[in-house]
Order: sequence, then structure tokens, then C-alpha cells
Amino acid sequence: MAERYYIDTAIWVDFHENRKDRFRPLGEWALKMFRGIAQTGGIVIYSDMVIDELLRRYPMHIIHKAFNIIPKSNFKKVYANSEQSAEADRLSRERELPFADCFHAILARDNFAIMVSRDRHFEQLRDIADTKKPEELF
Repeated sequence: MAERYYIDTAIWVDFHENRKDRFRPLGEWALKMFRGIAQTGGIVIYSDMVIDELLRRYPMHIIHKAFNIIPKSNFKKVYANSEQSAEADRLSRERELPFADCFHAILARDNFAIMVSRDRHFEQLRDIADTKKPEELF
């Protein structure tokens, strides 16, 4: 079975804007990861929440353009159920973390995907989902 990856919204932003911080080429690392996923036949998992978060920054045609880095056949949209939402809400309250981060981690876990993020909140969710940074993958 092909490896699955749930890409955090910030990684999509790193890629699209070719972001850098003071020392690291974040956009380049995201590009390398996306190329690696495409070359190995990996599957990118995404949810409506990822799209909604991206829509706060970009119009839909820009999101589609960014998604074109991976063949359409390598994408899989996933949907949350009420139990997953309730679990994310509980985790968010118990661990004092953003609901969205808990939600993404639960969807990654339940879809057997690696959570790809550099957000420090995911360090507190490692018991929920295996989390890697883009540069750790390829």
C-alpha cells in the first residue's frame, strides 16, 4: 500500500510562497517532499478543513494550482464524522491546543497517514499521529 501523508496547511503555504525563515528554505523542503511523494506514488490526504484554512489566504484557483504539484490520482479527500470532531474537541480542551491541530492529527491517524507539519503543537499530539517535518521525509 502506498504511503499516505496528511499535509498541514502551513506546509502548503511554505510551498506556494516558497517561504524561508532566517536559516531554512521551508519552501524548497516542501517542494522536495511533494516531488518525493509524487515519485513514490504516495497519497496526499486532505480535508475540508485544510481547504477552508487555505481559503483564508488564497482564492480557490490558487489552491488548485498549488495542488497540481501532485497528480490528481495521488489525492484523497477524507471526511470527518461526529466522533472524530468530538475527540478533537476533547483533546483541544484537555491539552489546551487548537481544535484544528487536534482535528488534523485525528484524521491523519484514522486514515493511516503521516502527519506532515512543523507546528510545535503536533509535538503534543505524537501519541495521536506520527508527525514528520517535510525535510525528514525525502
